[in-house]
Amino acid sequence: MIYLFVLILILFAFLGAPLFSVIIAAAMMGFYSSQIDLSVMAIELYRIADTPILLALPLFTFAGYILGESNTSQRLVRLTQAFFGWMPGGLAIVAFIVCALFTAFTGASGVTIVAMGALLYPALKQAGYKDKFSLGLVTTSGSLGLLLPPSLPLILYGVIAQQMGSGEALSIEKLFIAGILPAILMIVLLSLWSIWANRKMPVPLTSFSLKKALSAFRESIWEIPLPIFVFTGIYTGFFAVSEAAAVTALYVLIVEVFIYKEILLSQLAGIIRDSMVMVGGILLILGVSLGFTNFLIDAQVPMKLFVICQTFVSSKLVFLILLNIFLLILGAMLDIFSAIIIMVPLMLPVAMEYGVHPVHLGIIFLANMQIGYFTPPVGMNLFIAGYRFKKPIMDIYKATIPFMLVLLAAVLIITYWPWLSLVLIS
Repeated sequence: MIYLFVLILILFAFLGAPLFSVIIAAAMMGFYSSQIDLSVMAIELYRIADTPILLALPLFTFAGYILGESNTSQRLVRLTQAFFGWMPGGLAIVAFIVCALFTAFTGASGVTIVAMGALLYPALKQAGYKDKFSLGLVTTSGSLGLLLPPSLPLILYGVIAQQMGSGEALSIEKLFIAGILPAILMIVLLSLWSIWANRKMPVPLTSFSLKKALSAFRESIWEIPLPIFVFTGIYTGFFAVSEAAAVTALYVLIVEVFIYKEILLSQLAGIIRDSMVMVGGILLILGVSLGFTNFLIDAQVPMKLFVICQTFVSSKLVFLILLNIFLLILGAMLDIFSAIIIMVPLMLPVAMEYGVHPVHLGIIFLANMQIGYFTPPVGMNLFIAGYRFKKPIMDIYKATIPFMLVLLAAVLIITYWPWLSLVLIS
């Protein structure tokens, strides 16, 4: 009977049933078969709503939507181009930096491709970069920034890990800090490869202009402090994450609505609605998933998985290799929020049994998901880029391969050199 029910749920999932309905049905069936009162689901929903750190999720999301609707992307491009555009490969470095920052604050890879791609793709081609290189750069850069604060996936991973009781070793603040060096590593490796790949291009004719740099700086004067006080405030402990989220949302609202005046007061209601619809969907899935997680823990599923893994995998090194392969496939098939909510409760206990630090696991998880966004055949960024730039999907596949190889090298370094993720929090 249970096996038939599982098959029916899988069929419904493939037919497009909402994810939360599949999860809650599985959880309720599990509790019912274990003769546990189904009111436990309502208790789980209340428990997630009572989590203080969860305040950060809607506030950072709202701030990201405000920035996405304003002209922040254009000012970021002008600012970074003024300071780095004169260098060989400078515009490519500009693209990596602005896309990483934009994705970190908006929390959406697809938004970055649509918003930044419209500016960067024509600029790269005009500067003499090959079409294939420009296309691959913009497609892969869309997911850069998932490891930088205030990344929503980092917050979501932290909330789930805390609810599972992974100990004092994990906090959202530590996750934010842990992601900084791995993110910088990815940007540096991509920048070095871009400079080498375009080494035969003529040296840029434009030299550094102090006048242009100061002009771009003045244009962005109100937005430049934003990443600085979020990074330093959280790193120094001056802000808790929820406090940083509140300050960020208020600051962005004042700057974009009352100082730059790029967003009308009449638009705010629509922006609030859109951002909170996204947050509501995440919270609904998160609440029912934590209920399902409790059932899995009660049924000792993670420990049974560990026993099975230990039968075939005795080495932590081999486990990490298999974990990376699995996460790359997972990232190509599921959106990042669904992947975190569904898989972290299963993977975290198993990884900890192999001696993987929960913060390090979070960085590994998101680094792989970042590549999964443009992993063939179904990486989401591939289709967004194909639609946005009106290019055949096979051209997008080919264009992203070199960038994917560079990021895979970065993921291997992040995975097998835990120091990079843990040094700033130790």
